[in-house]
This record gives sequence, structure tokens and C-alpha cells, in this order.
Amino acid sequence: MRLGAHVRSDSDPIGAAEELGADLLQMFVVDPQDRKMPAPQDRPDADRIRSSPIDVVVHSSYIINVASLNNRLRMPSRKAVEQQAKAAADLGAIGLVVHGGHLRDGEDAGEGFLNWRKLFERQADKGGFAVPIFIENTAGGDNAMARHLDAIERLWEQVGDFDDAGFCLDTCHAWAGGEDLVGIVERVRDITGRIDLVHLNNSRDEFDSARDRHANLADGQIDNDLLVEVVRTAGAPVILETPGEGMADDLAYLREAV
Repeated sequence: MRLGAHVRSDSDPIGAAEELGADLLQMFVVDPQDRKMPAPQDRPDADRIRSSPIDVVVHSSYIINVASLNNRLRMPSRKAVEQQAKAAADLGAIGLVVHGGHLRDGEDAGEGFLNWRKLFERQADKGGFAVPIFIENTAGGDNAMARHLDAIERLWEQVGDFDDAGFCLDTCHAWAGGEDLVGIVERVRDITGRIDLVHLNNSRDEFDSARDRHANLADGQIDNDLLVEVVRTAGAPVILETPGEGMADDLAYLREAV
């Protein structure tokens, strides 16, 4: 079982992961509030990342929203997913994490789910994405595409037949989104048939709060036994996105617990 963390060192992600004793790391390839694609020269450490035994997952920009009905947001979001997937592949990454996105009040959710399908359809015409796209469940919003399991089911009806569509389960997001963590792995797999990555995070807030505020494993509202059971049953690579000051302790605890 590969256990790792999102590293916050843009200058030396491999060094940061080695210091934690991580088996894999998650990183950005651009500013998370930007959609641009980095030029190859922006990563002088690319060879080191590719040759390291530490596996890499890339998290896409937060502002990407491929479900949007607004062309000025959706079209650049599609391009950003394609470009950031290519940048991830250039680093030898195993996948690109992309949030499920959301619509505005009053918009037709069916069109948002269809926009997800169009993302994969149009990329399939180009030979598919350079790495799998791990669609991540989200914590809040009444118009979110991937907050509740019924929405994820509708989403998967549109994208589940594409080989490069994967799923990332975030425990804080599920908890804050109002999904019981008891049996969550089985319920997700019943819908998607897969869990490719787990974002293991505790939550600073109560159940169904719709607040995406991560906590260290020992400090949050979620029982650690529930978190450990998610890891055991998912059998997928695990990334911690917990506060940095306690991340080493989180990783050590997790290694002992599983």
C-alpha cells in the first residue's frame, strides 16, 4: 500500500517527500489559481522527479470547472485539463486529480454532467488524455457535480465508459458533504467500479457542514477508525492533504495503523 502526501515545496518536491518518508507525493504543476500550462524549462527538476522511486500524482488547478455552462469558463477549463495532464505525464505521474465542479443556481445539472462527457469524448478524438483523470468528490454546494453519491452516479453514467476516467475519494469532502463514511468505499465502488486514489483528511467541521477545512488525523471531527477503514478497504494509493505541521505524524500513524 502506497502512502504519501501533498508536498508544499515547489522547489524540491522529491526532497520534501523523502523527508516525510512518503511512497508517493502529490503536487501542482501550475499555480492552483491559474489555468496556464508550465513550459518545460519551468521544471529543472523534471529528470529527478521522473527517475525517483517516489510516485507522483498531480492535482489540477482549483479554478478548473469543466461542468460549467459558461463557455468562457468551460472552454479554458477543458484546455487546462488537457495541458496539465500532459505536464503530469511528462513528470511520470500516475494521474491528474480534477474536482467535480459545479453549476450556478437554476442551471440544469444534466447539462453539467453532459459537459463532463464532452471533455472525454473530445479528448478521445485526440487519442485520450496523457494520464488518467481522477475526478474528486467535493465538500459543498447545492449545485455541485460530485458532492453526493446520487450526483456521482449521474456523473458516472456519462463518463464511466471512458478508460481514462478515474475516481479520487476525499474523506473530508465526503464527511463535509453529508456522506456517511461507514461503507463509503463499497457505495462508491458500486457506482464507479473503482477508486484510484484516496485523499485521506480529517475535518475541522461537523458532519454535513459543506465546509472544506482539512485537519490532521488526530485533531478533527472524524473518528480515526473510520479513516483507517477507508484506507484498508479502498486498497488504493493514499495522499494526505492535512496541515503541514502535523503531516509527518499523520503519515507515521497511518503506517502503523494499516
